[in-house]
Amino acid sequence: MISKENILGIAKKTILSESEAIVKLIDYLDENFSKAVEIIFQSKGRLVVTGIGKSAIIGQKMVATFNSTGTPSMFLHAAEAIHGDLGMIQKDDVIICISKSGNSPEIKALIPLLKRDGNPLIGISGNINSALAKGSDYVLNTTVDAEACPINLAPTNSTTAQLVMGDALAICLMEMRDFKAEDFAKYHPGGALGKRLLLRVKDMIAHSQKPIVSPDTAIKKVIFEISEKRLGVTAVIENNKVVGIITDGDIRRMLNDRDTFTDLTAKDIMTKNPKSTSSETMAIDALQILENHSITQLIVIDNEQYKGVLHLHDILKEGIL
Repeated sequence: MISKENILGIAKKTILSESEAIVKLIDYLDENFSKAVEIIFQSKGRLVVTGIGKSAIIGQKMVATFNSTGTPSMFLHAAEAIHGDLGMIQKDDVIICISKSGNSPEIKALIPLLKRDGNPLIGISGNINSALAKGSDYVLNTTVDAEACPINLAPTNSTTAQLVMGDALAICLMEMRDFKAEDFAKYHPGGALGKRLLLRVKDMIAHSQKPIVSPDTAIKKVIFEISEKRLGVTAVIENNKVVGIITDGDIRRMLNDRDTFTDLTAKDIMTKNPKSTSSETMAIDALQILENHSITQLIVIDNEQYKGVLHLHDILKEGIL
């Protein structure tokens, strides 16, 4: 049996081996890389990524990254390409072919077919003397000294190097396209990530209650309004403007300090100049305001008009944390 210490030692050795392989990629970057980025950026077509085996899996991840960061891409499996899928490639497309050895039978057979219509071919290979390297217009070197695998067979360092090279391409293209968070949001509308990028305060208060009292409202009615609307707070409105808020905490403190409250009105216990936000505020920014001030509700105001209350629970319910 391998001890826990040995298990951790193997894991650390693997991570260190892969990290060292990645660092060495820096020395392999040359004019081929910059030209490859430029040819992809200038292309009027798509970026077609192909490979076989583990490289094909890396290629699929690259395509996902390119698509989500503004570079239209598609994956073409090298084995399927020679059985009809070559028809997916259009005249303006740029092609990336990934192969550690660059000499596998499928890749060698595919290279002349990929180039026959003049499409630019970018090879990502760990062998710069391979058929892929020699047949490519631009070669991105992902050579590794060895795999992290103890028998030096399972693709580990080599596939990590391929993945990192693909990420480097994608990030360069993002910079060239001046790709912003708003652009990223267009491609990620679903899930927690999409909500963080797209959800605004107005989306969460559109159908919520809107508690309102006037400064002269009796405390009994204030309590009733807070209880009925179930937001733990009510806005105090005078001349159509928010002049304060009363929270359930204000009510509790009042009850602790006084034996009777029949002579009190909303203006006697309200908090003036409450923290507020606009309905156009991003939900994630509204959350930051709540956290910074250690509060659970925000009054929503547009052009001095009261629009409602945003509660911390509204944000938590959306699952954007």
